[in-house]
Amino acid sequence: MKLEQYMTPETVRLIYEKYQQKRKNEHRPHLGGSQIGNECSRALWYQFRHAWTPDFSGRILRLFETGDREEDRVVSNLRDIGVEIWEVDPETGKQVRFTECGGHFALSLDGVGLGFPESSKPHTLEFKTMNTRSFKDIEKKGLQKSKPIYWAQCQIGMHLAELENCYFFAVCKETDAIYAERLKLDKSEAMQLIEKANKIIFAETPPSKLSEDASFWQCKFCPYWAVCHGCKIPEVSCRTCSHVTPEKDGTWSCAKGKPTVTCDEHLYIPQIMPKDLVVHDAGDDFVEYQDQDTGEIIKNKGNSQAIFDGRMRDE
Repeated sequence: MKLEQYMTPETVRLIYEKYQQKRKNEHRPHLGGSQIGNECSRALWYQFRHAWTPDFSGRILRLFETGDREEDRVVSNLRDIGVEIWEVDPETGKQVRFTECGGHFALSLDGVGLGFPESSKPHTLEFKTMNTRSFKDIEKKGLQKSKPIYWAQCQIGMHLAELENCYFFAVCKETDAIYAERLKLDKSEAMQLIEKANKIIFAETPPSKLSEDASFWQCKFCPYWAVCHGCKIPEVSCRTCSHVTPEKDGTWSCAKGKPTVTCDEHLYIPQIMPKDLVVHDAGDDFVEYQDQDTGEIIKNKGNSQAIFDGRMRDE
């Protein structure tokens, strides 16, 4: 048998493929506290509105799993030195979870620890893995300056758990070195982050772009670039429909009286359509767009999926 030494073996390809098959291709029902520190509110709005499903390769999904497994290892390390760890809510048996904004905003803790050598106070816990470059940067600058999204996540966690301290741990994937930093609650910052979440959740249209320059580095690497700066039409879901509204009690309502599942009366929110489709005419149950490249008039009325499929096929 001839060995194909310089190709990805079929065995490896199948392993990666299985990760993609196993992946739950679903959106979070809530806006996650782990991302609220993202500087771009528009990206968070797209995420909350299920506008686009990021496509991760099997290799990347396996990398995510590696991070989850490292969390268990660090917990074991802490217990070995006498730290008490609570990873689940004793009442539910599930990960400790907090909600705000009626339930539209949520955050889960990696755990709570008690009995650290540095302090007898309980701390929320946050675990991450990093490559060498990121690890060296956080060692040099500290969490807040190096990874502001992680820092914001820790602040929200402390605030919602009503604890004053967090212990953040990062493991370098290449060297297995551990970085640890104790954080103190900044209540004012946490409240501002919750208010930011509230504004994003109840915004009827997407917030302003972080940059109008499609080549701006933070935009280029954003999973929502295609629907924000590109020419992709957002996915068809209740949350991209003009008839649907998030309510203060954590539910969603439909002006058509439909249950909140995608139906044939879906009508795109005009402000999320690509910039080459300009509103030409509109009524209560339809919107007409003119394609600025071809001059074609495209009417959105009971045909959102067909419009989406057509644009995806053309691209």
